Amino acid sequence: MTTERPDTSATPDAATAPEPPAASEPAPGPPGPPGPPQRRLDARSLRGLAHPLRMEIFELLNLDGPATATRLAERLGENTGTVSWHLRHLAEHGFIEEETGRGTKRERWWRRVEVSNRLDTADFRHDPDSRGAVSLYLHQLVQQYFNRVNDYITEDWPDEWRNVGTISDWRRLRLNPAQLQALNDEIFAVVERHTPAPDAAADPAALPIVVQLQSFPRRSRTDTPGSAE
Repeated sequence: MTTERPDTSATPDAATAPEPPAASEPAPGPPGPPGPPQRRLDARSLRGLAHPLRMEIFELLNLDGPATATRLAERLGENTGTVSWHLRHLAEHGFIEEETGRGTKRERWWRRVEVSNRLDTADFRHDPDSRGAVSLYLHQLVQQYFNRVNDYITEDWPDEWRNVGTISDWRRLRLNPAQLQALNDEIFAVVERHTPAPDAAADPAALPIVVQLQSFPRRSRTDTPGSAE
């Protein structure tokens, strides 16, 4: 469900979204839990992550928690030795760490480091040596986003979950850069407000939820630059 009718909205069954209720001013709530420390990726750390298999490994550790090279290799259809090499590479660049006190010398468990990694492409604008890594990282990231949505729409879900998911877009907005930043900041704040605190009691009816946001400007395809579509 959405808080306003989007230009297009599809549920996994390709049904039209119902007419939403009129928007109202949300009641103020308590601030969300503090997020993890943030790390801004530099050229070295970006090159350490910008590899298709390493990004797949990192995503699985992000979404499903700690795992061994053997378990990851089975899920990815890769050789255990290859996965082990990439795990060590990710650890070297500070993206993952060994989970101490678990496993054996031959079967090590790995988990992501609790740091929010941020990539600012402007940092690499004048670094031609890093452009390939930036491009690979972004393209792989978009592919991961697509794969998550594709998994959701092709999997069998009970109605209680299928009816609350959404794949929507809005195309009537015309914003300047400051307004787009404000829009994103407000959306981030809403997600943070709904993020449970690390020590909150687990809800037995809850499942992990992925919220994906893509907001970006689009150049007009009309003959006259800058004219309304």
